[in-house]
Amino acid sequence: MANLKQQFGARLKLLRTQKGITQESLAAQTDLTIESISNIERGIFGPRFGNLEKIAAVLNVEVKLLFDF
Repeated sequence: MANLKQQFGARLKLLRTQKGITQESLAAQTDLTIESISNIERGIFGPRFGNLEKIAAVLNVEVKLLFDF
């Protein structure tokens, strides 16, 4: 079973791709680096609370939906 960071990353990637948003675009709109988005999606590390809110806003979803896995 994947750990929490890996599950979160997979969910983020799914939602991002469903919305047709690239990693580059998500990074630019959240003031994060492309490397940070990539690392989150690969489960290397998890986002901080403030960045969770930014990511959810760009994806136009509630934060809790990011954890629906």
